[in-house]
Amino acid sequence: MARKQSEAFVLRSFAVGEQDKIVILFSKDIGLFKGIAKGARKFGNRFGSSLEPMSLVKVYFYEKEGKDLVTISNCDLLESFFEIQKDLETSSTLSYFVELIEEFYPARSKDDILFRLLLSVLESLRSGADLNFVSAYFEAWFLKLNGIQPDFRKCRKCREAIKALSWLSAKKDGVFCQRCVPQGKDEIIPETIAFLDWIKKNPPPKDRNYPLSTEQVASVRKALRRILVFHMEKEPKSLQHLARKS
Repeated sequence: MARKQSEAFVLRSFAVGEQDKIVILFSKDIGLFKGIAKGARKFGNRFGSSLEPMSLVKVYFYEKEGKDLVTISNCDLLESFFEIQKDLETSSTLSYFVELIEEFYPARSKDDILFRLLLSVLESLRSGADLNFVSAYFEAWFLKLNGIQPDFRKCRKCREAIKALSWLSAKKDGVFCQRCVPQGKDEIIPETIAFLDWIKKNPPPKDRNYPLSTEQVASVRKALRRILVFHMEKEPKSLQHLARKS
């Protein structure tokens, strides 16, 4: 078997057997895949800190035809984001991102844009940017990449342009004007459209200068999460954990 290599994020890992770990990775050119790191739980093992969540690594592995689980022979740590995860809210938020990726992306389904999005978001958080704004940035792009971001500019029913307040119905897959608003709705603030326009033109911020107030960011996130949870058909465990903390 020829040894392969790929640049990847370690999304998470868990113990298996007495000495090994199963590692979930998101690769730049392979997508989501799993591997077994034999001996990774032994003291002084060759993997060191490279299997920590959100580590960017060059992973070396072997795979057999017809087998989903690859054998990881080594990892070179390219970039670590361990420091930002000392904050429990940030750590839980990143776990939420991992849940989204695992839920929406089938195995071996690569997405170079998502890979770059994840890297830019992590770099932004490491630079001290606001967690909630960066989270909204990730959620909005994630919806767009998966083709489930509704048109916030036009009413889903009458197709008229939204000029003031509007209401989201995740069940009806759209945003509605004041005349057409159905039951089971969430208010959408006008700044949502400005936010979606902003993220198209700008990378995640490297500081706390961004075009929305804290309250506006919270309102935007509420709508984006409503759509994500609806399509997942369940609430991510990490969101439940964040709710208990707040």
